[in-house]
Amino acid sequence: MAIITISRGTFSGGKRLAACLGATLGYRVLSREVLVAAAERYGVHEEVLTKGIEHPPSFWERFSLDRQKYLAAITAALCQEALADNVVYHGHAGHLLLAGIAHVVRVRVIAPMAMRLPEAMAAHGLEAKAAEGYIRARDEERVAWTRFLYNVDWHDPSLYDLIINLEKIPLDSACLTIAAVADRPEFRATPSSRQALADLFLLNHVRASLFLNPEVGAAAAMVEVGTRDGVVTLAGVLPSERQRVAVLGAVRALPEVREVRAELLGGRV
Repeated sequence: MAIITISRGTFSGGKRLAACLGATLGYRVLSREVLVAAAERYGVHEEVLTKGIEHPPSFWERFSLDRQKYLAAITAALCQEALADNVVYHGHAGHLLLAGIAHVVRVRVIAPMAMRLPEAMAAHGLEAKAAEGYIRARDEERVAWTRFLYNVDWHDPSLYDLIINLEKIPLDSACLTIAAVADRPEFRATPSSRQALADLFLLNHVRASLFLNPEVGAAAAMVEVGTRDGVVTLAGVLPSERQRVAVLGAVRALPEVREVRAELLGGRV
């Protein structure tokens, strides 16, 4: 079965659409749960993870590795959930986190401001003008975040397989449309697409484990990681032999890793 990701602006109806798809297809519906799983697995506070991926980058943050490690942790957690298939994910940038996985249906949900305002006003106790400002600010944060990390425009239609405008299409009709697309042969999981997802999980699991390991975290950015069917390939030049040994030991200690190949991993003399 397929994996469905829903990208949406603030109060655009994506959460309700995800719930409808979950009920219609019998899929698990995930959003914040992925952050919770990542926080528990990698020992990072959930609030830190949320800030690490949602807040737009300032000039100085462009020189920080924090977002890379938080992104790796969240991607690993999402991949692990998605490996079981039958998932609807309406969290942050799922279509980008799972890029390259063939059985992912990438959905974008849009709605006019007039439909979005009442929900924002009710949720935050705002007047209409303030609610519109809040919505636009959050949408701009998403645009800045995706441009910073992926160098893509969040609005680019080529990033999605299906774009649904809820202005005229009722929620239940949108739900049935997406369910029908998800059942198409083009989006059914295959051995190769499952392997690609497993490799993506292991890649990000290894990266997150290195970044968040206090002994080797400073060296993690210098290590290139490749994964295939449980085999991890490491490459790069580290500041010392001690760090090389520590990186190798940290990766080999992960139970998900079947073999480590590090022919090109060396320490500076």
